[in-house]
Amino acid sequence: MRSFWLALGFLTTFPVPGLGQVKDGEMRSASAFYPVAGYAIGGALALMAGLVHGLPHGLQGALLLAVWLALTGMLHLDGLLDSADALLAMKLPAERLRILRDIHMGSFAFGVGFVALLLKWQLLSNGLSLGFLLGLPAIVRFALLIPMNLYPAAREEGLGARAREGRIGLALLFALPAMGFFPLEALTVIATMLLLAYWASSRLGGGISGDVYGMLVELGEIAGLLVFALR
Repeated sequence: MRSFWLALGFLTTFPVPGLGQVKDGEMRSASAFYPVAGYAIGGALALMAGLVHGLPHGLQGALLLAVWLALTGMLHLDGLLDSADALLAMKLPAERLRILRDIHMGSFAFGVGFVALLLKWQLLSNGLSLGFLLGLPAIVRFALLIPMNLYPAAREEGLGARAREGRIGLALLFALPAMGFFPLEALTVIATMLLLAYWASSRLGGGISGDVYGMLVELGEIAGLLVFALR
């Protein structure tokens, strides 16, 4: 249960028991439960979607987006903003890694963040099944483990480096129900995140960081929402 609580406490803002200091290797074990944390997020989103049903579509989308951001503590959005500033900069990889550590936001972060939130709001306003809202966060958080295990950590001291090499087989078992119901969306999410991870690693000298993980989650969710809307 400690691994589950660590995953839930790391990826969401749900209350968890006091866990004390995280020991070496525990974040790797916790990564197997990322899809379970995704189901917790998706369950709350599905509940919210039921509560706001009947409101104007744009308002429904805005409320769902606000709840989604609140449930994750904007952890992944922060990674997207930091990654935009670093990866889009015309700099050498070492300088891009320095930009990733900079707490200030530049024009790339504002532009990419605005477009990402606008897209997500529009897609959430389009009308979604409760089952898809439940399953998508789990699919994305399983898909995240693939590039996490394929690419080395860009910074060894980061929390993202401590979560690498997790139990991806166990995570797959947790994610399989959602992937079985939405196979096209799952394949699109995995392909999108792998392509983005390849691009990010090429910009950072071969590795990816925790901020890149956040970017992959945000853009993977948008990719899944987009395919569902088009389908």
